Amino acid sequence: MDTKLRIRRPDDWHLHLRDREMLAAVAPWSANLGRAIIMPNLVPPVVTGAEAAAYRDRILAALPENVTLRPLMTLYLTETTDPADVLAAHAQGIIAAVKLYPAGATTNSASGVRDFDRVRPVLDAMAEAGIPLCVHGEVTDPAVDIFDREAVFIDRVLDPIRRATPGLRVVMEHVTTADGVAYVQSGDNIGATITTHHLVINRNHILVGGIRPHYYCLPVAKRENHRLALVEAATSGDPRFFTGTDSAPHPDHAKESACGCAGCFTAPNWLQICAHVFEQAGALDRLEGFASLHGAAFYGLDPNPDHITLTRRDTPARWPERITAGDETVTVFDPGFPVHWHIEDDA
Repeated sequence: MDTKLRIRRPDDWHLHLRDREMLAAVAPWSANLGRAIIMPNLVPPVVTGAEAAAYRDRILAALPENVTLRPLMTLYLTETTDPADVLAAHAQGIIAAVKLYPAGATTNSASGVRDFDRVRPVLDAMAEAGIPLCVHGEVTDPAVDIFDREAVFIDRVLDPIRRATPGLRVVMEHVTTADGVAYVQSGDNIGATITTHHLVINRNHILVGGIRPHYYCLPVAKRENHRLALVEAATSGDPRFFTGTDSAPHPDHAKESACGCAGCFTAPNWLQICAHVFEQAGALDRLEGFASLHGAAFYGLDPNPDHITLTRRDTPARWPERITAGDETVTVFDPGFPVHWHIEDDA
């Protein structure tokens, strides 16, 4: 007999939709979400309220008709960001948050912050207005091992920022370590997103038996004990943890190259994989909180009013191995095991 799980329509609190042909190709795969925090690391990045509004218009134009997705825009924090522009864009409902990329930390992050003292006025203004800061939590010091960069970021950057601006609301995005989980659990005014792929892969999946470029992401997957800590946090019911897929499409030629891009494209299957993870953990009753309730509460929003149904069937779910974006192809994340959860829209 099929097993059915009815939950509020889920949200994605960390999503890359890109632009132009890639936007047109990937946006429909997120069209059945309620809301999504849209990343601003385009080329050039989205740094002003006017640019965020224009990008939102392009996203809406790329979506099919009668969709549920409401894109929530962000601004890319730079050392020249104008606090007044941030406040105005938030007051006008154009943006929901500001994104901090340490310079050089990930895709299209060259315009990110190097001197954190120079963004102090923006952070102070955000704290007063209640605007969340979403952080890519890695240092870029070449002397720091890539597997340690999240833990070092907490000590060197994040904790000093939060101590200097205690009212600032922070989302530690795509947390990947037990250290990050413990830090979020110890604080107030802080939450964390956890990606689907970090719930199911560790660093062995990238490196054992040959390099697997479609599992390479930043922050990079860590040891198995860290993956287990993420699963425990996601399935715990703790409202400080919520879904943020970090679904990040790259053309296959850019992934399968001598210097491959970081990112996993999970938009077509992330929720079914999450259901599998929660089922394995004996925590299906907590999936709705992780996917549909906790993030909305952190951002001060009501849960989505409508529902979807996840049905567990004997036959595995299917999704395309690749999608087409103009002349390019993008490989869909493969969890490496059959997933038996199927999505039905109740709307």
